[in-house]
Amino acid sequence: MVEHAHPGYSAKKALVQKRLRRIEGQIRGLQRMVDDDRYCIDILEQVAAATRALQSVALVLLDEHMAHCLSDAVRNGGDEATAKLTEASAAIARLVRS
Repeated sequence: MVEHAHPGYSAKKALVQKRLRRIEGQIRGLQRMVDDDRYCIDILEQVAAATRALQSVALVLLDEHMAHCLSDAVRNGGDEATAKLTEASAAIARLVRS
């Protein structure tokens, strides 16, 4: 993993943090549902909602990565561009499999 002066999502950091805090609340709610012996399907519906929320955050991060980190590397060319394209492709593959 290559370190950068600032991440590509810097402009949307507040949005990402807000969404992650909301997801954190959803996960705590899931724990309470299990503690309260709630109906399985109700819990599964909330798991699906939390999963969709995480996927939404992942798409924001991926968009920002491609718009900034990846496009900068491609513009500069060379080995860094190849490495960034490979890295992005692997990240997309992981997201698709999840």
